[in-house]
Amino acid sequence: MRYRVSHTTTYSYDEDVTNSFGIAHVTPRELPHQRVETTDVDITPAPADQSSDVDFYGNTVTYFQVLEPHQRLEIAAVSEVEVSTPVYDEASFDQPWERARPLVDPGLPGAWRAADLAVASPLVEHTREAYDFGAVSLTEQRPLVEAAEDLMHRIHAGFDYDDTATTVTSTIPEIFEAQGGVCQDFAHLMLACFRAHGLAARYVSGYLATTPPPGKPRLVGADASHAWVEVWVPSQSGAGTGQWLALDPTNDTRADDRYVSVAWGRDYADVPPVKGVIYTEATTSTLTVSVDVAPDQQE
Repeated sequence: MRYRVSHTTTYSYDEDVTNSFGIAHVTPRELPHQRVETTDVDITPAPADQSSDVDFYGNTVTYFQVLEPHQRLEIAAVSEVEVSTPVYDEASFDQPWERARPLVDPGLPGAWRAADLAVASPLVEHTREAYDFGAVSLTEQRPLVEAAEDLMHRIHAGFDYDDTATTVTSTIPEIFEAQGGVCQDFAHLMLACFRAHGLAARYVSGYLATTPPPGKPRLVGADASHAWVEVWVPSQSGAGTGQWLALDPTNDTRADDRYVSVAWGRDYADVPPVKGVIYTEATTSTLTVSVDVAPDQQE
């Protein structure tokens, strides 16, 4: 499936900002199942400096600095991407989950690459509650992917989607207390359950193309940034570094050709769409975000 992805972030301030330094994760990744045909990041006012680089996890990061005084800053990213459903070698799916722990068995092919995704991170604590919740799915010698998908089902069924229940900095204990949240929270919760048991899993930030109800038009801007999880599945044959199974607990499904991957890391804090530092005497600000994932009408 081919998409045109537009992501516009706008900051407004009640006084001039004299210096703004920002970092953006808004460029989709090149992957075996995802090809980026064109991509552009446009910033208004025009930055004095703008560059891109690749971070530790292979994500494309845009850096910019705006020195022109401004009360409105806009970061507009547009990409054309072709996505197919990931294809997995399922021969490794039936291995017991206990054999997929990179810190327990560092000799596994690719374990060194996955190790930092099996430990706690700023927004993904290894709490007792997360361990106990995960243990219901991760029973002794259960096949890895069967256990992982069961955990996904249980999070989807047991937690309500509620955009008022949490904030962008909510912790694992707060998510359990609220018994709800948004896609970021469900991803963090799933990561905590996996990692508390030694499995490696990463937070994926991207977009999900939504399908409107029958007879209803697509609403431009109705799509939003999305988050899901990829769990590490080591190779049974010993060849290669393993594979990453993409699971979306918010929608209780494997990621398919509706999912556009932008960046991944330990948790949201590694890959927010935009973050930065400003110099200003402003006392109030507003943030608006518009995302649209439009299928290519020629397909």
